[in-house]
Amino acid sequence: MTKILVIHGPNLNLLGQRETSIYGSVTLTDINASLGKIAVEKGVQLVFLQSNHEGDIVDAIGKAREEGFGAILINPAAYTHSSIAIRDALAGVNVPAVEVHLSNIYKREEFRHNSMIAPVCQGQVSGFGPQSYELGLLAAIRLLKA
Repeated sequence: MTKILVIHGPNLNLLGQRETSIYGSVTLTDINASLGKIAVEKGVQLVFLQSNHEGDIVDAIGKAREEGFGAILINPAAYTHSSIAIRDALAGVNVPAVEVHLSNIYKREEFRHNSMIAPVCQGQVSGFGPQSYELGLLAAIRLLKA
């Protein structure tokens, strides 16, 4: 069975509680459950990681290939705009990645318009709330089957 690593970055554990006007009331548990249903339908296995620590995310990406992951679905959250380490880990691991965001980062504050992660990903989905994750997962699955 094909495995996809799903990475949720900092503060995403607070979904449903923080800034609901931007991120909505859906929790991370809800998002993972929705992704899990799609995974069952499509015959892929998901492994979820949420971390507020950049090093944990870098370590997980660095081990992705040796642990048998065929793709990475990542919402780097605030690290999108600042993490060269996550960018370099994705560039170096040779596992296709899809970047996702709940909000449209290009309609928000100017500093959020630049993604350090997007140039090393196959694509990016943003602005569709929890559906961004679902669309991103479908894209990752498609990359695996291509």
